[in-house]
Amino acid sequence: MITIVIAVAAAAFGYLQTRSFVRHRLAYVDAVHTGAAPVIAAVAAACIAMPVAGLLPFVGGGTALLFGASVGAGVSAGSRNARHRRISA
Repeated sequence: MITIVIAVAAAAFGYLQTRSFVRHRLAYVDAVHTGAAPVIAAVAAACIAMPVAGLLPFVGGGTALLFGASVGAGVSAGSRNARHRRISA
């Protein structure tokens, strides 16, 4: 049960922080609006999280993959919000 809570918390943190960062800081960077940006961000986040997940108890590879997927979704959502000028809040 604790593993599921940690995985959901990591995914929510990755999604919300990435969406906010892309929406506010990268709104005018053209490269973040391409179709490959969410995939690149997801793979990079999963690759970085995988060794960290191996060191922590109750956290495994699935949590790292879920974190990577949530970062990719956050990049996509933040880019979409920035393109449509929904930058506030």
